[in-house]
Amino acid sequence: MTIWYPASTDQVAAGRFPVVIYSHGLGSRPELHADLTTRWAAAGFVVAAPAYPHTRQGAANFTRADVRHQPADAWRLIRYLGDLDRSPVDPLAGHLDLTSVAAAGHSAGGFTTSGMFSEGHPARLRAGIVIAGGGLPGSFAGPAAPVLFVHGTADPVVPVTVGRAAYARTPGPAAFLSLLGQDHGAYLTPGHPGFAPVLATTTDFLRWTLYGDRAAGARLPADAHSPTLTRYESRPAH
Repeated sequence: MTIWYPASTDQVAAGRFPVVIYSHGLGSRPELHADLTTRWAAAGFVVAAPAYPHTRQGAANFTRADVRHQPADAWRLIRYLGDLDRSPVDPLAGHLDLTSVAAAGHSAGGFTTSGMFSEGHPARLRAGIVIAGGGLPGSFAGPAAPVLFVHGTADPVVPVTVGRAAYARTPGPAAFLSLLGQDHGAYLTPGHPGFAPVLATTTDFLRWTLYGDRAAGARLPADAHSPTLTRYESRPAH
């Protein structure tokens, strides 16, 4: 597991921070997503990213079939973070607000994120961000929570129709950020024209859902406004 956190000089910044569980895609690893996750941490979140044992880069027994087990792995990670928060010696002790948790992920990690919203999931899972992913069987049951979908309209790996189908199934408030003509994730790279709207939209979505920041919620349509590059839509709960 890799953890990014708000810092002050050489230590954890003062305060308690909402937690984001970030799940990587097939053949990836947490540090390859640091361009996004470090910026979320700087915006006031602790981001914890597991390296899944059977889908990470370099896995000894790689199998995409293990994605169906990863939502349970992520919940186990949340329980472990509770131990860290109560630890008398861990630097993160007393800094983790585990009553306010979001799940996010790219590709297979997006499917993992959806799978965490299953029947009976705790209400402390307050938001989801599904990037270039879709839903697993049993996803989007239990307590409704806002979900943001981010998807390239020319994604050759996970077609945008898969993301759209998951968007249609979510029972809570949902939004869909389309990257027009974009592929499976180049827009997650700084310098790519899609990176700025994705960063702004995802950061304000987390600020809105985990901090209750209404101003951040109101900024979401403007964050994504780029007529030739992005299209943003949202809907209330079903």
